[in-house]
This record gives sequence, structure tokens and C-alpha cells, in this order.
Amino acid sequence: MNGFSGDAGISNGPPAIFMIFFVGIAAVVIGGIVFSVAKGVGTWSQNNASPILTRPARIVAKRTNVWGGSGESSASTDYYVTFQFEDNSREEFQIKDAQFGLMAEGDQGELESQGTRFLDFRRRI
Repeated sequence: MNGFSGDAGISNGPPAIFMIFFVGIAAVVIGGIVFSVAKGVGTWSQNNASPILTRPARIVAKRTNVWGGSGESSASTDYYVTFQFEDNSREEFQIKDAQFGLMAEGDQGELESQGTRFLDFRRRI
């Protein structure tokens, strides 16, 4: 025998502080994902429970939001239109790119929406 025990003085596994840090980070990431999914499902359910409204409206603003696009990844663009109603209240909706290109500030027509969901805009000519 050489006087050495097989496990004496050697710790098995990573240090405890590393494990606490790793579990903490994992919990925050998983919690964020669960929160985002729950919020999305809540908004979807609330929109589905809302009545479909058709109201006269005028387009008062259009904007885009470009995000991503670093390194080898491509950028993405979100499209938004702000509508003003007869009582001078305003609402902004996210819309698809094909619809965005067919709308111009000052257009007047009938806006169809359900909660925070844009459904259609029929322009008056």
C-alpha cells in the first residue's frame, strides 16, 4: 500500500457554487419561456372571446420594426398601422406585410378587429 486512499482529498463533481449558479440560470430561462407562452395563450384566448368589431376608421400612421440580422442570420420586420376612429381614439395593430403595402396614411374605410387582433381593412374609394 502506498498510503493513499482512492478518494481522499478529491471532490467528485463540480463545486457547489457552480451547481447553484447553473440551476439558478436554468430556472430563470425556463421561467421566462413558461411566462411568455402563458402570456401568449392568455392574449389569444382574450382575443377569441372578444366580439368582432367593424368601425369606420382612418389610417393616421404606419411604421415598421426591424429586428435580428446579426452575423449570418437574416433580419425580420414587423409592420404596424395606427387607425383613428370617429371619437378621435386611436389603436395600433400589427399587420402582415402584404396588407401593409396596400395601405396609405389618410386612407379611410371600415376596420374589422377582434380584441387586439387586426382582421381586415376595407378602404372606401
